[in-house]
Amino acid sequence: MKSRFALFADPMILVLFIATLLANAFPATGEARATAQFVSNAAIFLLFLVNGMRIARGEIARGLSNWRFFLPLFLWVFGAMPAIGLGLSSVATLWLPPMVALGFLYLGTLPSTVQSATSYTSLAGGNVALSVVGAALINIAGVFITAPLFAALAGSEAADIGTETIMRIGLILVLPFIIGQMVQGWTIDWLKERKGQVAWVDRIVIGTAVYVAFSGAVEQGLAGMFGAMGWAIFAALLLAYLVLATGGAWIGAGALNYPRGDRIAFVFAGSQKSVAIGAPLAAILFPANVAGFVIAPLLLYHLLQLMFAAPFATILAGSDADQKTGQDNASDNQGATNRGA
Repeated sequence: MKSRFALFADPMILVLFIATLLANAFPATGEARATAQFVSNAAIFLLFLVNGMRIARGEIARGLSNWRFFLPLFLWVFGAMPAIGLGLSSVATLWLPPMVALGFLYLGTLPSTVQSATSYTSLAGGNVALSVVGAALINIAGVFITAPLFAALAGSEAADIGTETIMRIGLILVLPFIIGQMVQGWTIDWLKERKGQVAWVDRIVIGTAVYVAFSGAVEQGLAGMFGAMGWAIFAALLLAYLVLATGGAWIGAGALNYPRGDRIAFVFAGSQKSVAIGAPLAAILFPANVAGFVIAPLLLYHLLQLMFAAPFATILAGSDADQKTGQDNASDNQGATNRGA
């Protein structure tokens, strides 16, 4: 029962709630916005430096060698999921503000989230090592792929990834990650010993990016753009997204004849979206008065995926246990029959 309500003990949800609340009550506007944006960019640099330090190069090599798992996962995350996002974005434009509707497409182009994907894979009895490596590789790929993929699908009017934007992505996301990879031989053990503290660095950086993004949206009147019907449609479309993402990943992994443990790893690595990449990247890609609208679907999807993943993982773990019990009973019965004969 405890695992079903793990969502309410997740500190990330609290951080996102506080960041959103602060943005509504005390938005960073005027001169304060420039200062907040600078602090956010510096924090994002730190986050990707730490990411480069803690993702072992050996894990990257092992993941790339397992192409039968990684290639379909890559195609699902950066092919099928953006296609679903593009379709839902078109539907959302009928009822929701244009930039919020565009957020469905942005959500689809984002990579997987490592932490919750591996946690729920473990809870469900899946292949944890494969989940860790697969989700980590997808995260690395997302740093390079998400922005141009989003720009290609959204069109130049919605997302103009020009030279200045590419330079910002390179300086704030790619450069620190490369530096982290270069120095990880001296830092990876130190980070492992301080895993709890490092996790809070992640949360604070993400919270800062969300605060800056939502400050601009609050200033533009985000709260007044949604009535009760708008919120209902918004939530329904995101729930549909989650069902399609999870169901499609589960069916696809089954069609590839993956073992049960690999199939579980695929479904969580393929359907969980990363706010750790999405919020910082949005702060770089979009002006402050736009970013908050675009990441609105991501934040609610993050909440829904945690609410859904815990009971779903518990059900998978239970069905796996029942299956093993049935096999053991069948084996015992066969043994008794043989002895009787």
